Amino acid sequence: MRIDAHQHFWNYSAAEYPWIGAGMERLARDHLPADLAPLAAAAGVGGTVAVQARQSLEESRFLLDLAAASPLIRGVVGWVDLRSDEVDRQLAELAPRPKFVGVRHVVQDEPDPRFLLGDAFMRGIGRLAAHGLVYDLLLYPVQLPAAAELVRRFPEQPFVLDHLAKPRIREGVFDPWRADLEALAAAPNVSCKLSGMVTEAAWGKWKRADFVPYMQAALEAFSPRRLLFGSDWPVCTLSAPYGDVVGIVDDFLARLSPDEQAAIRGGNAVRVYGLGTD
Repeated sequence: MRIDAHQHFWNYSAAEYPWIGAGMERLARDHLPADLAPLAAAAGVGGTVAVQARQSLEESRFLLDLAAASPLIRGVVGWVDLRSDEVDRQLAELAPRPKFVGVRHVVQDEPDPRFLLGDAFMRGIGRLAAHGLVYDLLLYPVQLPAAAELVRRFPEQPFVLDHLAKPRIREGVFDPWRADLEALAAAPNVSCKLSGMVTEAAWGKWKRADFVPYMQAALEAFSPRRLLFGSDWPVCTLSAPYGDVVGIVDDFLARLSPDEQAAIRGGNAVRVYGLGTD
């Protein structure tokens, strides 16, 4: 089964989604499973992982309620306040829900490049493995060194890097991103999503060749066993339609064996997140 391991849903309001700013007006409306379902079906996608876009418990509950009603959603990466004394209570509420598979914090918005290594945050990270939850890393390249240190401190905790840490594809910049990505990938408990690339390129003006060296760097760092496909829908639509995002990755994967392609297109997501496939 093909799995889209990274997409979002929301009922739009300007107050709840302040990051949807000028030039992003096409995102400023509701995006729900009924909107994604025909696009996913046309691309052969049979399941998705819905990822948080707001930092609130309400967001986690909203996504889990959508998942309970939609067979398309196989898992939810939600939010809990990892730095709070209430984190155990929050996890006790959410973790029993069958499609709750992971947690994410919008670390890319934190001004401290070593935010991940804060004592309170790491204490929260240490609570996740007991609940069988993955932690999704949403980073900019400058935060990769701290991420590499974090994942080494928690060798039993599964991590997934979102969007290749948002390399500067628009400018064709590789260093020090490439070396820092390799340092992160040296930890065997980390996987990486081939996602979020079109919005790091020139919107609507990119060529498929622009993404190849970045995907190749990720492939060499993580191997086919630790790469996952994700669309980042609907954010990707700022730069490309859903089918084109799928096609970018499919073109690149054509060089791999059928088993390796199947793993990246869905098998790895099922294994890493523990997704149901019924």
